[in-house]
Amino acid sequence: MNIDSIRNGYVLDHIKAGRSMEIYKYLKLNELNCSVAIIKNVKSSKMGKKDIIKIDSLIDLDMTVLGYIDPDITVNVIQDGKLLEKKPLELPTKLVNVIHCKNPRCITSTEPQLDAIFLLGHKADGKRAYRCAYCDTEFKR
Repeated sequence: MNIDSIRNGYVLDHIKAGRSMEIYKYLKLNELNCSVAIIKNVKSSKMGKKDIIKIDSLIDLDMTVLGYIDPDITVNVIQDGKLLEKKPLELPTKLVNVIHCKNPRCITSTEPQLDAIFLLGHKADGKRAYRCAYCDTEFKR
């Protein structure tokens, strides 16, 4: 398989295998007029298998979405065919209009103009979870 290198853009590396299509959807990469390559199930000595996405344009990437989907992704910024920068990601503490509350009694269900705000918290078992800022409903992925 031959995937060309890019001159200016991004290489999203170390994506958990199978998550690249979710990133494609959340970042609305289908709306771009540049080349986007999705490489799935690449062998990795570190991860076993991983996905890679190459975007052949320096677009405005939503780092919050990427951190939400997989905070272990490496965002490589490519300029003039060379690695310019590696941007670190972290799990965002607040998500705005990324996910939506499923609670039919939540105010966001009856007032759709309101921003869907979710805050990162901890469950009783110590795991992290996002909860609706209005009704405290946990978002289940």
